[in-house]
Amino acid sequence: MTCGGCVRSVTNAVQRIDPNSNVEVDLDTHIVKVESKLSSLEIIDAITNAGFEARTAH
Repeated sequence: MTCGGCVRSVTNAVQRIDPNSNVEVDLDTHIVKVESKLSSLEIIDAITNAGFEARTAH
């Protein structure tokens, strides 16, 4: 992720499957924080399908 377009793409990918989610993207650290009712796997799949690498922080 390198720009505002990337932030929008990641945010849209998550909010497409959970419109009530809260998505925060930090371009400097390349960390995405998501508050959602969905599982981590569902969120990772959405971000990966949008063309970005994703994994849990734990």
